[in-house]
Amino acid sequence: MSSRSSPSARKPPRKKSRVLRVALTGGIACGKSIVARIFEDKGFFVHSADRAARGLVAPGSPAWRKIVRRFGPGVLGPDRTIDRARLGRLVFSDPRARRFLDDLLHPLVLAERTRALRDIERQGRHEVFVSEAALTIEAGYDRHFDSIVVVHCDPAVQLRRLMARDGIDEEEARRKIAAQLPQSEKLKRADHAIDTSGTLAETVEQAERVCALLVQEARMAREGA
Repeated sequence: MSSRSSPSARKPPRKKSRVLRVALTGGIACGKSIVARIFEDKGFFVHSADRAARGLVAPGSPAWRKIVRRFGPGVLGPDRTIDRARLGRLVFSDPRARRFLDDLLHPLVLAERTRALRDIERQGRHEVFVSEAALTIEAGYDRHFDSIVVVHCDPAVQLRRLMARDGIDEEEARRKIAAQLPQSEKLKRADHAIDTSGTLAETVEQAERVCALLVQEARMAREGA
């Protein structure tokens, strides 16, 4: 299902852009990456916060040094890269540790996303810029976008997928899910929603429908700029 909400007060007027700015978000293990790949296949530029964060914590980088200093060398793998599974277990069980990591990485990812958007606007090769990030709404960044796409699924499906994906038990999976804003709250902010509870074909159909709507929005915004 895709939906279009009435204009929201959360988005203050801003300078018109030739590129539609779209936030792609949703709960953990709900299928954002699948939708992002479909968007890329349709010609949208997709900036992944997760990929950006991986680059920002490369061994020896300033963020890497701060993480190691805060959590110790136990969060490192044999190749000195951050072991995301180990770090995840620490931050999802400790709100203060999670806040430290968010405060460290969010501004860096935001700065990189801003640079990428400026490049896309300057090049003029894309109609739609998509920011794929799980915590867009939690961080209060949703107001910076023209349209919000929320990927969601049945809670039982989400739990099962997360356990299988991360190889964790139900207790840990529930703890990770609880660390994020509930899906129901994210859906209240959505301009478009994609339900991935069903088959892959059904998800693809919904994502392609949303793609078509976003292209229309981009062209209408450009004509009105």
